[in-house]
Amino acid sequence: MEQFGIGKAVKEMQNGKRVQREGWNGPDQYLELQVPDENSKMTLSYVYIQTVQGDLVPWLCSQTDLLATDWQLVA
Repeated sequence: MEQFGIGKAVKEMQNGKRVQREGWNGPDQYLELQVPDENSKMTLSYVYIQTVQGDLVPWLCSQTDLLATDWQLVA
């Protein structure tokens, strides 16, 4: 599977794809871009993570995530 850096990961999310790091805790853990619509409380797009427990929460990048080159598309 192709791996890439955070820049391409962001572009892929902007194109509607889900991304994840190869070394994350489980195959169901991923990032996705939430784009608000007229029913949303949020007014700007944001990135959220699906945790290994299946919860969805806003996500912030760590230094290791920012510099990692093992980002990949969710299969």
